[in-house]
Amino acid sequence: MKMSDDIRDKLVNLQDVLAEKYEIQGNIQELPKELEVSKETLEGYKKDYIDKTAEYEAEKAKVSALKLELDEAVRSREMGEKNMDDIKTHREYEILDKQISEAQTREEDIRKSLQQEERKLAELKDNLDDDLELIKSQEEEVREATAKKDENMDKYQKELERLEDKEKEASEGIDPEIVNKFQRIIQRNKKGIVAVKGNVCEGCHMILPYQFATEVRKGEDVLFCPYCSRVIFYEETEGGEDEKYYSAEDTGSLLGVGDDDDEFADEESEDELNEDAATEEAAYSRDEE
Repeated sequence: MKMSDDIRDKLVNLQDVLAEKYEIQGNIQELPKELEVSKETLEGYKKDYIDKTAEYEAEKAKVSALKLELDEAVRSREMGEKNMDDIKTHREYEILDKQISEAQTREEDIRKSLQQEERKLAELKDNLDDDLELIKSQEEEVREATAKKDENMDKYQKELERLEDKEKEASEGIDPEIVNKFQRIIQRNKKGIVAVKGNVCEGCHMILPYQFATEVRKGEDVLFCPYCSRVIFYEETEGGEDEKYYSAEDTGSLLGVGDDDDEFADEESEDELNEDAATEEAAYSRDEE
């Protein structure tokens, strides 16, 4: 297929449409992920709340048991004190006094333990109340995230419909096979059509083989860079001189360093280019002689 100015302009237009389309499709894929994060956070809060509720109930049962023990210790002490009036011998007095003393000690110990456990129970209750508020807040966030997802989904779908119409229009008159390949290029790189200046691809900055660069200059076909796979077209450098043009002897089949990530290869300095040009001119003069 001939690379006419019309085809080139259509590919440039198609490039912009596809880049926007694939970006929106990426956003659509991210929408459920954002909502899922909010839902997972909510489930985590609920699980913590259930675990803390179980701990609270266990502590509550422990406090109830201590209260029963305290009541028993109080009754034991009071009963001993009441029986003091009925003792008749010194031996009986010693035994009862020991029972009362032990009951008092036990009562004091239980009261201390009960106070500690009641403080712990109160802290657990406060934590549960805080967690419950956190759950309610997160539930509201999930509702908002769901509404936002639905709203953005509708907006993105409308944008996709608009872009698909523009894509169809921009693809008219272009070989479907080229369009398919161009679509795959844009999915990897937002820029799918680039200029060749001299015989250097402006997309990956690789030096193209001499014969291939010559074909690009002719513009008779839609050609793809053998290194970065982008569609390429010839463009003269400023002043009409190809400063980056290398001869067949220079290029061979492959020259330069580049990769699919479009990292810029180190370019020759102006002095090096001038030196190469001087060498070629001298060689040309010797051939003429």
